[in-house]
Amino acid sequence: MLRIIVSDVDVKIKYGIAERIRIVGAERLQKVLAAGGVASRRRCEELILEGTVRVNGRVVDRLPAFVDPEKDIITVNGREICAAPKVYFLLNKPKSVICTNSDPEGRKKAIDIVKTRERIFCVGRLDIDSTGLIMLTNDSELANRLTHPRYGLAKTYVVGVKGEVSGEQIEKLKKGVWLAEGKTSKVSVKILRRSHRESLMKVTIREGLNRQIRRMFAKVGLLVKSLKRTQIGRLDARGIGVGKFRVLTKDEVAYLKKFKM
Repeated sequence: MLRIIVSDVDVKIKYGIAERIRIVGAERLQKVLAAGGVASRRRCEELILEGTVRVNGRVVDRLPAFVDPEKDIITVNGREICAAPKVYFLLNKPKSVICTNSDPEGRKKAIDIVKTRERIFCVGRLDIDSTGLIMLTNDSELANRLTHPRYGLAKTYVVGVKGEVSGEQIEKLKKGVWLAEGKTSKVSVKILRRSHRESLMKVTIREGLNRQIRRMFAKVGLLVKSLKRTQIGRLDARGIGVGKFRVLTKDEVAYLKKFKM
């Protein structure tokens, strides 16, 4: 058995199979190389397998391999690769914009709106018909933390539904409903406006299941007509017009990093 240890990473290789044992603050080596401008991620994988990459002076020529770009010294053909600076943005996403980094249909992406030299991605997703706040960053560790249900980062939405919502439907939503993944956690629901034509509610959840609010509302017989995320934790859309973005402050980043297991 060959054991590869890179910084805080422990990876075992047995019978040609890699098993990731422990990773603390680590990222895939090829991802770090690509973010550092070496080449495409696939080409970076090839460079690793060719034995041209060293981490802390040791050749790393097997995958998977993980590094901490803030601590480890990484070189390719003797040239040191500097870690890309971490960047954090808050975008007020318009409708018809998608939150993936590639799209075969050529639709407009959130990353097309946020202008930066770094390779960023969305933290979680808003579907194409939803609007409001979405974070973008190149900090995968923070992104993983914020999107995991156990960390409990609150996300608040204004939800418009067709018709008049009943008290019984509201109580079912508050207590949690059964979806394919299991029962959702309790949610906060506040009526903002209610009429026979349409009802408007403020909803706060602490999970991030795929299309969770639309599916929850459908489960209790409500058709969502509009969905806008207005807050992520204590971050809100004040001063950010639709289709605009801003850089998070140091205090805001520190606040988000406090969400720990």
